[in-house]
Amino acid sequence: MREKIIVGATQPPPHRTRWSVRTMAEATGVSKATVQRLWSANGIKPHVTRTFKLSNDKNFETKFWDVIGLYLNPPDRALVLCCDEKSQCQALDRTQPGFPVMRGYSRTQTHDYKRHGAVTLFAALSYLDGKIFHQTAARHTHRQWLPFVKQLDRDTPSDLTLRLIADDYATHKHAKVKSWIQWRNQRHRKTHGCDRIAMHFAPTSSSWMNLVERFFRDLTDDVVRQGSFRSVDELVHAMTDYLAERNLNPKPYVWRQKGEEILAKIQRARAALAQTNNVQSI
Repeated sequence: MREKIIVGATQPPPHRTRWSVRTMAEATGVSKATVQRLWSANGIKPHVTRTFKLSNDKNFETKFWDVIGLYLNPPDRALVLCCDEKSQCQALDRTQPGFPVMRGYSRTQTHDYKRHGAVTLFAALSYLDGKIFHQTAARHTHRQWLPFVKQLDRDTPSDLTLRLIADDYATHKHAKVKSWIQWRNQRHRKTHGCDRIAMHFAPTSSSWMNLVERFFRDLTDDVVRQGSFRSVDELVHAMTDYLAERNLNPKPYVWRQKGEEILAKIQRARAALAQTNNVQSI
């Protein structure tokens, strides 16, 4: 019976994706407390699902070390900027006002909402000091990305090379973007002897390497997720005010883990995935 409860938890019942304590107890004829004790003692948690994504980029290691190298050993006379866009920031207005956090009571809000539109936030996180350069736009195509790159060119010291870390989204690699960067670098080399802008693309499906994603999580938690906005402009003002306050006392995100340790962990994950695929095929 113990074996049936423990081993059987790894094999979902017919027409279901997982066992629960109650369904397993009913199927085995024991109490749900017994099932719970056995599962807890053996670290079995059918109700928990952890997400993952392994990159299939053929040039993964080359791109990996290119980006990690900027964090662990930033080049001289350069400004490392982690860039990305947070698309589809929705201006959601709750249909009824909720109660704030009070002693003995949690914050409340309605489950339904009115959607007043969405906006895209372009952001560049300075790895040096944590300052955020930003711009908002209605869409996130190369027509909005290129003006943001030009803004970075204007708002940063002219004698530095901008090392932009971005994902391999087609917007960042558009022909017009590449053409402008090439033109800008030619002019910069004449006056300063070096390129003005250098793009560094993270491997496919590896957004975790871009530290600006860490900032996006803070922005979502602090402003967007639990906010109620009656218009897109109200949402933009809320994000802008948050960024202005943050930039008064910026704090950088520091990359501490060694690249070798990360690669070893990825290799173990790939080996486990390959083993799982082999078991499923058998």
